[in-house]
Amino acid sequence: MEKTVRLFDISSKTREFEALVLDCEEQGDGKFSVVLDRTAFFPNEGGQACDTGSIGGCRVLSVDERNGVIYHTLDRALNEGGIVAGEIDFAVRMRKMQNHTAEHIVSGIIHRLYGYDNVGFHLGDGYMTADFDGELTEEDIRKVELLANEAVFDCRSVRTYYPDADELGALEYRSKQGIEGEVRIVEIDGVDMCACCAPHVENTGEVGIIKILDYIRYKGGMRLNILAGYDALEDYKSRYEQIRRVSMAISAKQSEIAEGVERLLEESGKLKGRISELKRDIMQYKLDMLEPTENSICLFDDGDDMLSIRNFVNEAVKRTNRVCAVFVGDEVSGYKYIMASETVDLKAVLGEINQRLSGKGGGSPKMIQGSCDAKKKDIEELFSDILK
Repeated sequence: MEKTVRLFDISSKTREFEALVLDCEEQGDGKFSVVLDRTAFFPNEGGQACDTGSIGGCRVLSVDERNGVIYHTLDRALNEGGIVAGEIDFAVRMRKMQNHTAEHIVSGIIHRLYGYDNVGFHLGDGYMTADFDGELTEEDIRKVELLANEAVFDCRSVRTYYPDADELGALEYRSKQGIEGEVRIVEIDGVDMCACCAPHVENTGEVGIIKILDYIRYKGGMRLNILAGYDALEDYKSRYEQIRRVSMAISAKQSEIAEGVERLLEESGKLKGRISELKRDIMQYKLDMLEPTENSICLFDDGDDMLSIRNFVNEAVKRTNRVCAVFVGDEVSGYKYIMASETVDLKAVLGEINQRLSGKGGGSPKMIQGSCDAKKKDIEELFSDILK
């Protein structure tokens, strides 16, 4: 089968086209593989997802390329030999072109300044990552971001072409992998020259803006998370809304929310410390109120300071000849418990306790702890039965 004419190589802004249906084969699950003589649909290739849209009124589910032939996976069959109209989702295409062109700009600048190569690239819905084989400092990354946006604001030309063998041999260009056959060059005036198969914008001004959101060390180099154009705008809108809501919630100016949050965290820490002190006082009060007894002690508490509970149990167990237990929680979310005894081997009855209370736990003969989903009456019945 002859290679498919790639209309996106001729113009990345082709939205609609007509083509001849060369082949249509059923794949199963209500899907059909269709080959056209020409297409504007970019396939899954080079770390970028395929275009979406419709062909002959059928929904395009996926687009793949094998040996120069582009296969369109559709949700319905098309008649072989017929002429059909195709339309790509250009809004999605534009976002991908903006991001992919931005990646070229960033990669070209990093290669020029630091000599690093782009060794990994993935462009998804609303995110893009680029991997480099060397480490960058935060200062380096901010410098790259500034220069990348200067290149955008300069509205530099973006040219795509297939040079002949002699011309290709004279070019110095980046290439992510060994390429056989024709090589398609994407040249951004004064910024980058790279072998790439994907559609790009026609000038850097169409990228809009480039933002390096964050970065991590990755496999001895760096992974950058980058957004451009409409995706960067959507991200900004989302982040601004978060900032606006936080600003209102803490009654601080948007330009001062960091200080406002730090102040709240400091106040919260002081309050937590004071709450812990009060909880200890309450537990001490409860301990002082306990009278020595021959029976087991079973108490319920709604606190969450398990260390204070444990300390309480360690002291309270001295006031009983049986078992001292505290259950923390409620019947909706369940209970956590700590039990101690100086006379009963708790490890020996742990299995029955867990079974009776639908719980799980462990420990030593003198102390066990765990959690359960039992009702309060079931817990009280346990203590009036085996732990009385």
